[in-house]
Amino acid sequence: MKDLEKVNGSQLLSFWKNISVGILVLILTLVFSRLFPFYFSPIIGLLAAAFLYTLLYNNKVRRSSSCMVVPYAMFYCMILYAFVSIILNVLDIWGFIAMPKELSFFNDPYMPALLLMPICFVVISVVFIRRKNLTICIDCKLSRGLTIERGKLGEILNIETRLQLINLMWLFGILSVFMWGYFVFFYYQDANVNNRDWYIFVWVNVIAFVLDEIYFASRYYNIYLDLKENGEIITEEELSDMTTKTYLRFYLICGNKVYLNTHIADPYIQGKFVTDTPFITKRNVNGITTADVSSIIKRMTDINNGELRFFYGRKSLDIAKHRILRYFYFLDGSPEDYKDLEIEGEWIDFDTLKYVYQKQPKSMSMTLLTDLSRMVTIILTQKIFNEDGYRKVKVKSYRPTFDLQEIRDKNYDFQDNKWLRIAMYNSDLKGFHLRKWMEKFRLVKKDYNKEEQSPWRQSR
Repeated sequence: MKDLEKVNGSQLLSFWKNISVGILVLILTLVFSRLFPFYFSPIIGLLAAAFLYTLLYNNKVRRSSSCMVVPYAMFYCMILYAFVSIILNVLDIWGFIAMPKELSFFNDPYMPALLLMPICFVVISVVFIRRKNLTICIDCKLSRGLTIERGKLGEILNIETRLQLINLMWLFGILSVFMWGYFVFFYYQDANVNNRDWYIFVWVNVIAFVLDEIYFASRYYNIYLDLKENGEIITEEELSDMTTKTYLRFYLICGNKVYLNTHIADPYIQGKFVTDTPFITKRNVNGITTADVSSIIKRMTDINNGELRFFYGRKSLDIAKHRILRYFYFLDGSPEDYKDLEIEGEWIDFDTLKYVYQKQPKSMSMTLLTDLSRMVTIILTQKIFNEDGYRKVKVKSYRPTFDLQEIRDKNYDFQDNKWLRIAMYNSDLKGFHLRKWMEKFRLVKKDYNKEEQSPWRQSR
């Protein structure tokens, strides 16, 4: 299964392109606002936002595996910049506020950096704080898998997206302080704008963005070289020659115990052993029938009277020709009845496994950790919340429990992402009730509009 953990070089390139496009949009916004008449500045901002929205939409349609948080944040930066500048100018014209002429795009000179840098700082800060609860992040996790499910690529995207946001926060924060510091202490509003002023308000920002872009380009090139040296890069040629593979993982369960091997070599850290199911196999096919799956696990365990149950499966979007299917194989009786299994392993109590999952997750394989996370999240979410995301039990200290026998009896649907979405956004989070109220308002308005358009109503 190591192929699933490798990184496609084009994925890293696409990730770098995303932040590059965001930075380029800022550069062009400042440059075009200087070249064109100043009153075109909000239009330039809206066009930049439209371009970024198109980028986000195309990424969603193509189901790209790259992270789009930075372009998403830049989109809101440009939208907010355009509307804030328009609102401030309208209020200034109506006499509600008195602002410096450098903030009005009807005056000459107009310095968009004085607005754009602080707005970008605020937006990036909010996105950084709420990055785990953003709609775009929740949708990405549900469609492409959690960070741990995506192997090395997921780890890179998670770490580097956080670094990008921190980098941009510092960049916009420093530029905001520098721009306003110069404007308050060194800029003469009653004098004509000189070359030094234009250099500070336009070209210093452009130079800072270009240097930041060079930094990220060199950083991701070095990451690519490190991955290639460690054999963690899959080239396009290898992808095109790669055959379709279906990986099968079985969890052998008897009572409240699961059969696991605690001494499986970690393929990424030499000399390290992790815990995982020993029942793993690979088939060079695109699909596989339930009958074939049943015969495979019966042959591997030499037990014919077990109950096969589908756990969940996921097609890898990072390596399109690969997929992993997980199954439970429930046995009757007690673990003592199955001591003669030929595959190395031991019966581990589920309570012990949950303890290790909470206290020592690194002792498990990444895939086992992923599967347990999905199982625990879906079951506990169903016990705590209803389908609308509201708590069934109002006491927040309530912590339900479950065991493997309950999984067998209740037949949970682990393939459905509904409960994962509720786990990520529910009534325990701030703003949930307001969002629910807005959704109900939109539905009521939609139903009302349908009623108004009804031919029966019009005939009356």
